[in-house]
Amino acid sequence: METTWLNAQDADFDAKLAALTAWSEERDEEVADRVRGILRDVAKRGDAALVEYTNRFDRRDVAAMNELVVAHDQLQAALDRIPAEQRQALEAAAERVRRYHEKQKQDSWQYREADGTLLGQQVTPLDRAGIYVPGGKAAYPSSVLMNALPAKVAGVGEIIMVSPAPDGEINDMVLAAAAIAGVDKLFTLGGAQAVAALAYGTETVPAVDKIVGPGNIYVAEAKRQVFGKVGIDMIAGPSEILVVCDGKTDPDWIAMDLFSQAEHDEEAQAILVSPDGDFLQQVAESMEKLAVTLERETIIRTSMKNRGAMIQVQDLQQAIDLANTIASEHLELSIDDAEQWAKQIRHAGAIFLGRHTPEALGDYCAGPNHVLPTSATARFSSPLGVYDFQKRSSLIGCSPEGASELAKIASPLARGESLTAHARSAEYRIKKASDA
Repeated sequence: METTWLNAQDADFDAKLAALTAWSEERDEEVADRVRGILRDVAKRGDAALVEYTNRFDRRDVAAMNELVVAHDQLQAALDRIPAEQRQALEAAAERVRRYHEKQKQDSWQYREADGTLLGQQVTPLDRAGIYVPGGKAAYPSSVLMNALPAKVAGVGEIIMVSPAPDGEINDMVLAAAAIAGVDKLFTLGGAQAVAALAYGTETVPAVDKIVGPGNIYVAEAKRQVFGKVGIDMIAGPSEILVVCDGKTDPDWIAMDLFSQAEHDEEAQAILVSPDGDFLQQVAESMEKLAVTLERETIIRTSMKNRGAMIQVQDLQQAIDLANTIASEHLELSIDDAEQWAKQIRHAGAIFLGRHTPEALGDYCAGPNHVLPTSATARFSSPLGVYDFQKRSSLIGCSPEGASELAKIASPLARGESLTAHARSAEYRIKKASDA
């Protein structure tokens, strides 16, 4: 299988790695302009614009917005209609995801100082969140669970879901997952127009406080442009996996782990790092053997040719250092003592420990969220979680004595910034001797 082969000992390795892992930050101005126009149009014309764009882009023939609303009984009907095995799997995955995210929930806290001043933090959920679930190339019921359940655990008042239904078709498992996750309203909307509806609101779609969930380039650009009007989770790039293996794992397993991300789309990135050159060759042979058994063989081959790589390193320490440099969305440590080595990982969206923990388990049912930072943004950002749906307000309540002492600190600082009103506002609270 055609892919890039690199050796970390080569003099030009750093430059080649940088070129391989680079993901263009340049915006397609044509896409940006089209998205800007759609956002403006939806903000102006509301439901009428949504109907028009949905008919145009999703090959629909609807006359009114009510035809794009999925009623609760339709969600329940889909849940009742899917095979028992699928329902049981969805419910089991949902329970695991819910249980994991319960651990993330933050509580309010406060304390009093000796003079009676109260300080603290009040944690409250968002009033309304919007979740975008892709529906073009494939159906993603797992994305419904991963986006909606943290919001539900956080206590979000209302969860609005949008998902396109090309040709009027929407996957039953997606609808069933929405029923299980407790989605409050679902609209068969997609693309930039769906993001616009969530950000600005229309006659039918309520405006939300934050939009989360993956999508294509138009969805990503729309999220970028509405940020500030609403919150967003992240601007996600193509999916990524980095596998570090010591050569002791079945090469067929590693090949399929790489394919698990390469099959997403042609721009996905799958990289294997190992100190064992013979093992890299064995995995390459497995990849050639196994690719022909997969429905998405063409996508996989394109992904591996354009952005995949087999990298030989000197030892596992160099492999770990390289993992921190790449800061991949998914990092598999298919090695002995994976838990110990993981303590050295500073930058990764999710870390999969040991030979029996493929990334695919994290995508569906392990429990942690599968909405993860891509394009090396794991250096400064984190997986989607309950904390994304909670806000923190500072609490400050001064006693007379506390206000007097704090004012003596605030006043000279304010005057040093030439903000006299600030200073005098604080000084009014300073207790005078006559007040004693």
